[in-house]
Amino acid sequence: MSREWHRGEFSISTERGRLDLPVIHNFLAKDSYWAQGRGIETVKRSIENSLNFGLYKGGQQIGFARVVTDHATFAWLADVFVLDAYRGRGLGKWLIEVILSHPELQELRRWVLGTKDAHEIYRQFGFSELKQPERWMERPDPRMQETPDYWQDAAQ
Repeated sequence: MSREWHRGEFSISTERGRLDLPVIHNFLAKDSYWAQGRGIETVKRSIENSLNFGLYKGGQQIGFARVVTDHATFAWLADVFVLDAYRGRGLGKWLIEVILSHPELQELRRWVLGTKDAHEIYRQFGFSELKQPERWMERPDPRMQETPDYWQDAAQ
């Protein structure tokens, strides 16, 4: 079941059919630091397997976020963005508020996200650095082209 929230001329919707795939792909593949070069098929597959939140002004998509979750214990907040022309209006914070208050995402044991530069924003919503990073591991694909700076940082 899709849901919708309104604030003035803006809305947030979980209706997958409203998502503007070219807008999402263009931002992720060209304007984000974390998904440079991500292919459209990968974006499409990530949307198909996530709970998605589109941010709109009228019928125009101006932002996006997705949650990868089992709806019971864990959620990964990913691909959060608001187009440049709409930043500075509190829309990104509203998007995060809506996501964290979504009825299907309550009482989860853990939320995680990755960010290079928005730590202070996410701290406002209760996110913090990993309390026990020694318990976390990752298995990145060395062929991955989405975060080229990661490999440089890891090699140093």
